[in-house]
Amino acid sequence: MEKKRIDILNGSIWDKILAFALLLAATSVLQQLFNSADVAVVGHFSGSNALAAVGSTSPITNLFITIFVGLSIGANVVISRFLGAQNEKDTSKAVHTSILLSIISGIVIALIGEVIAVWLLKIMSTPKEVLDQAALFLRITFIGMIFLTIYNFEAAILRAGGDTKRPLYCLLISGVVNVTLGLFFVVVCKLDVAGVALATLIADATSALLLFYILTKEQGPLKLSLEKLKIDKTITKDILFTGIPAAIQGMLFNVSNIIIQSGINSLGADVVAASTVGLNFEIYVYYLITGFSQASITFNSQNYGAGNYKRCIKSTRGCMILGTIFTVSLSMIFIVFDRFFAGIFTSNPKIVELATIRMTYILIFEVLNMTIEIMSGSLRGLGSPMISTLLCVIFTCGVRLGYMFLVFPHFNTYNMLLIIYPISWALTASSIIIAYFVTKKKKFNNLVGV
Repeated sequence: MEKKRIDILNGSIWDKILAFALLLAATSVLQQLFNSADVAVVGHFSGSNALAAVGSTSPITNLFITIFVGLSIGANVVISRFLGAQNEKDTSKAVHTSILLSIISGIVIALIGEVIAVWLLKIMSTPKEVLDQAALFLRITFIGMIFLTIYNFEAAILRAGGDTKRPLYCLLISGVVNVTLGLFFVVVCKLDVAGVALATLIADATSALLLFYILTKEQGPLKLSLEKLKIDKTITKDILFTGIPAAIQGMLFNVSNIIIQSGINSLGADVVAASTVGLNFEIYVYYLITGFSQASITFNSQNYGAGNYKRCIKSTRGCMILGTIFTVSLSMIFIVFDRFFAGIFTSNPKIVELATIRMTYILIFEVLNMTIEIMSGSLRGLGSPMISTLLCVIFTCGVRLGYMFLVFPHFNTYNMLLIIYPISWALTASSIIIAYFVTKKKKFNNLVGV
């Protein structure tokens, strides 16, 4: 069993960060590949309206996904810290508390989503010609979020122990299920957007059940036993202390993106479809970024719990350097071959052209987004989760909302809309870098002399 885990507390650190981050990134990228395959199937077999319908829901689904992903980060931090301190009793309590929290939060998120789905689409100025299809896709997607929430908490538990392999294997299986059923439902059954949503729901249920089974067979404090499922109030507070700020940060990021998406929607169905295409490649880069961000969280949390403060600093430095190398490399590949990649999703030359514009504006500056995520992860791992959240509220959400309400109405072009992404990233990244070094000085200077 130990071979499945990375020893986060001992030995060389660079190779372990790389292995942890790339395995986690591979899991997320694999998931996005399967999602992109669904989008490609819709675009080629169901038309541009169906493609726009799926794309117009992305900011909404991402908004809700970031809520439970943020909460699962809280579970990851708490369990990592207990493991670092070799506190097996509290580790076990945290595992069982996390599973129950995932079930409860998944149901709550699904119910809220079902109630407000159509309202959200309308306030985003979703084009009338795609509104019905978008609403159908969104309602089915919200049902599946119950399973997606459970999966993310289960993966967070294994990740806290240094295991990123088995979540990857489970996702590979569920991804094959997703693509196979997506083709069957769309091409054979002619279900269009509903077929894609149903395929994703079934695939998410598959991955959640597989990881649930794996945890029941786990050895040591991470083992899941049904008879031990219980909410521990103290541990719940600890999970929420980190999880809620992370969820708020992700949620507010996506609220600002929803406002931006409403601006995109106001520019017509072709721009919406093109933005959907470009967004797919941004997500690939973002998932690579989250691999290093999650590595920063887990490595800092475990070593902070173990009192190994020098290794915390090395972890952040390693994540930043390696993250920069990989983020810039992948972004440049997409930019250099932008027309080829955009052409995978649509044969419409106008949509391809518009998609390449978005790819250029966003991907060049993804390294700023990477800085935000990794530094935020380090602050969470060190027990200071509120700092990055507050800075993101001010410099990302505040700046984007101000721009959309005060500037964009007077310069309502596609290019002028896209430029707000790098502007807000630059401001947020600068502030979080300063916050990290201030926090590091307060926590570590007297302890490790740095």
